[in-house]
Amino acid sequence: VRDAAIKGGYGDALPRAVAINYAKLLAYKDEYEVARLYSDPGFARKIEGMFEGGYKLKFHLAPPIFNKADPRTGEASKSEFGGWMMPAFRILAKLKRLRGTTLDIFGYTEERRTERRLITDYEQIVAELLEHLDGENRKLAVEIASVPEHIRGYGHVKRRHLDEAKKKEGALLTAFRASRPSARAA
Repeated sequence: VRDAAIKGGYGDALPRAVAINYAKLLAYKDEYEVARLYSDPGFARKIEGMFEGGYKLKFHLAPPIFNKADPRTGEASKSEFGGWMMPAFRILAKLKRLRGTTLDIFGYTEERRTERRLITDYEQIVAELLEHLDGENRKLAVEIASVPEHIRGYGHVKRRHLDEAKKKEGALLTAFRASRPSARAA
């Protein structure tokens, strides 16, 4: 991307947008990452520094293999888990090497499949942008490459943002494709 932008004299906006947003898509937060964050010794130190005396940990989680959807909203409902989850988080964090393998039980969920698909879709979109990049559509290309920055949250919140981002991406891609030299000549 950088080479194409430099060669075309388009500046660093597109390479910067691709670097930031591709990294965002590659670094999705899955169950293994959540477990790693909670089992990090720094987390325990931070909690201990916030409270005096005895305290009890309670985690409100919606694990994909245990939770049920709310019958009214269809969204995952969270369940409360106690401090006993800390050893479970430590074990789960160590199992992250299973990520992406056939033994990755979380990898079969729709959410994880979608996250992997977003990565390959983005790679294809960037390839298309580079193939048809010119001086007139470079700003549009940066907007398209920046769409993933609008995908935020986890679970149903992420799904809502993803749906909105995909609508925006579709409109931008339509405009980009119409801006191609062959489309402008027609």
